[in-house]
Amino acid sequence: MKNQKLIYLLFIVLANIIISACSQEKTPVDVDGRPLIIKRGTIDADIVESTPLVFNNKVYRFEYIRTNYWNNNTGNSYFRFIDREDGESTNPFAVGYQFGSAFVFNDSIYVTGTRGSVNNEIRLFVSGDMKNWKSRLVFELPDYELFNTSLTRGANDKFVLMYEAGKPKNIVGERFTAFFATSSDLINWNILSTDRNYAKDRYTAPHCLRFFEGYYYNFYLEAYEGYELRVVRSKDLIHWESSPLNPVMKASNEDKQIVNDNLSAELRERINKAANRNNSDLDFCEFNGRLIINYSWGNQTGEEFLAEAYYDGKMEQFLKGWFPE
Repeated sequence: MKNQKLIYLLFIVLANIIISACSQEKTPVDVDGRPLIIKRGTIDADIVESTPLVFNNKVYRFEYIRTNYWNNNTGNSYFRFIDREDGESTNPFAVGYQFGSAFVFNDSIYVTGTRGSVNNEIRLFVSGDMKNWKSRLVFELPDYELFNTSLTRGANDKFVLMYEAGKPKNIVGERFTAFFATSSDLINWNILSTDRNYAKDRYTAPHCLRFFEGYYYNFYLEAYEGYELRVVRSKDLIHWESSPLNPVMKASNEDKQIVNDNLSAELRERINKAANRNNSDLDFCEFNGRLIINYSWGNQTGEEFLAEAYYDGKMEQFLKGWFPE
């Protein structure tokens, strides 16, 4: 009788293990075990910083439009949103601001951007309809030169802003370096001490910050065999762990595929002839169980293009996939 009970218990345990294994979703990976990113191709020219996001159950693409954008005749930089489905653009806002990124919380969109006499100010733009915008100063760092920003919700429900600095050298080290600020209400901000950074010893330009299960994930650009997208993670923003599967993305022929049928013959010719040694400025959102990814490619010296890719899985799978147990 005891043997029968033991066999029965072993059978139950084995059955649960099999059921659990079968119920787990398979994560798409490439031949080297990396989360599988499928590049769709180029959307536009002269756009680098871009954020895909979901708002009111639709996918939009936030874009920072530079003064040299092929279709910008205003003489100023500005921000806008593009409806990913029909390509319609919102009216420009944040005229004169640069290096923006977008974040959705509750029923509002929050956009961070930099400006100032030497690009030393970060401002937050807030809207509930993409039409009417209010703005407020996040902080000003007179001795700094500020570039990319990325906002996420982190530990203890605090919002964490990652911002990129190019100077002063005695604080930044090798440009460009990620530093951080936190807020409980997106109004009042605490600039964290400069020991919370990544990383001062080499070129590590930050682009995208995410938080999941106690870890902050920083997707950044490193000058290595060209310019490659890489990812590190940290629990305290001081000690960082590099993914053993890096790089996340690197330049390839797929970048030059055309995904936007409305691109002119002139732009297509530019894409065809362009030098490509860079994948940078990655950002992504999850929609219907898939990640929509935007990134830039080009020569890293002014000839740059905006592209789209996707990952056929959820954000948690994507993040954890770069750090296999």
